[in-house]
Amino acid sequence: MSNKVVILSDSTCDLSQELLTKYDIHTLPLHVNFGDDSYLDGKEITLEELYDKVLQNKTLPTTSAPSFGEIKDFFSKFLDEGYDIVYTGISSKMSATFEIANTVKNELAPDRIFLVDSGNLSTGIGLLLLKAAKFRDEGLSAAEIAEKLENLVPRVKSQFVIDTLEYLYKGGRCTGVAYVFSKVLKIKPMIVVREKTMQVGAKFVGSIKKAQKGMTNLFLTDFPKIDKEFVFITHTLSFDGADYIRSLISEVSGEIENLYETVAGCVIGSHCGRNTIGILYIMADEIVKKEENIA
Repeated sequence: MSNKVVILSDSTCDLSQELLTKYDIHTLPLHVNFGDDSYLDGKEITLEELYDKVLQNKTLPTTSAPSFGEIKDFFSKFLDEGYDIVYTGISSKMSATFEIANTVKNELAPDRIFLVDSGNLSTGIGLLLLKAAKFRDEGLSAAEIAEKLENLVPRVKSQFVIDTLEYLYKGGRCTGVAYVFSKVLKIKPMIVVREKTMQVGAKFVGSIKKAQKGMTNLFLTDFPKIDKEFVFITHTLSFDGADYIRSLISEVSGEIENLYETVAGCVIGSHCGRNTIGILYIMADEIVKKEENIA
């Protein structure tokens, strides 16, 4: 008989406390740093407080991974309680967190800790976590859950439209040329996750509302082919944008089993800036299965 299973992640999964409690998922915070002052993401600083500090200090924060000791303590607590661990968090190409977690795994219990590189960020990770919780509740072992998640990773679609490139530019994640052109031409870029990194997808000319509509149209095009169990609208305090997107998808939202809206954490918010909003979902594989059955 396999051990009981716990689902773990980090604060960049951007799941609300309500969802973490509902699905029994536990997270470890990353660090948000203003000069010599360091804060635990979501525990010692909120996104609203972060943006207030940016205005006061006229500087952007940096972010950093949990330490080896923090991750070791986090994992050890659940191992000591008899759990096998399934962990998926921020992409290995966006943070050192996954690499450190892998070092901890190899030291503590390689046969009881199962790591899945989400290759993603924000509720792109959250989607995988909710699926993992479902698999856990169905009685699957940690190894079986990890295998299923590995198959889901390439099917997660994460995209965000960004109101300003200032945060990505100052954080060294976009070029000065792109930043200047976006201001002069009033371009609102859509950031997508590809090959485990953030990349620029579509570029919308005009208002943020026009960009939100363009992103939503891409979602509606995908809609017949998506897994309709979970869909996220995730934003950095863009409540009007979330309401607008909900109105645009109202004709199909009844077909979505769980449509969740979440506010991004401080790590994501510090890189993307205020008024960023995304739609995140998983592409289904039913069409592929049907074709295989016909063959």
